Amino acid sequence: MMEEDFYATLKFKNGEEIFAKVSFSDENEKTVLIVFSPIVMKEFKNKIGVTGYKVEPWLKTTTDDMFIIDMEDILTISESSDIEMIMMHQSYVRQLPNGKDNRYPIDRKMGYISNVNDAKEILEKIFKNS
Repeated sequence: MMEEDFYATLKFKNGEEIFAKVSFSDENEKTVLIVFSPIVMKEFKNKIGVTGYKVEPWLKTTTDDMFIIDMEDILTISESSDIEMIMMHQSYVRQLPNGKDNRYPIDRKMGYISNVNDAKEILEKIFKNS
């Protein structure tokens, strides 16, 4: 029997920490946790102290978005009502490509896209003019 989904931060006994939409389920008289699109949040600060976050998939070598975790591997679970964290997770899930690869398609909104020869020429001009 599955319970209602909720957002939570999970801390594993091995020290890993993930954020995901989760649900409890009883399987063969054992409670397991079903985790949907788990992410790892990396905090970083720039030189002037502005803090940002980098959202990454928990497992980078799979295209699965649902995982079953044994409760024995979990140290603690903290249900989250933090709207900012939930919005980051939802945004991450919406941006996942529909294909089997979790990489984002390259487009011009990400920055200038160039071929090797053009980039080499531009860099040589910058070097010569400096």
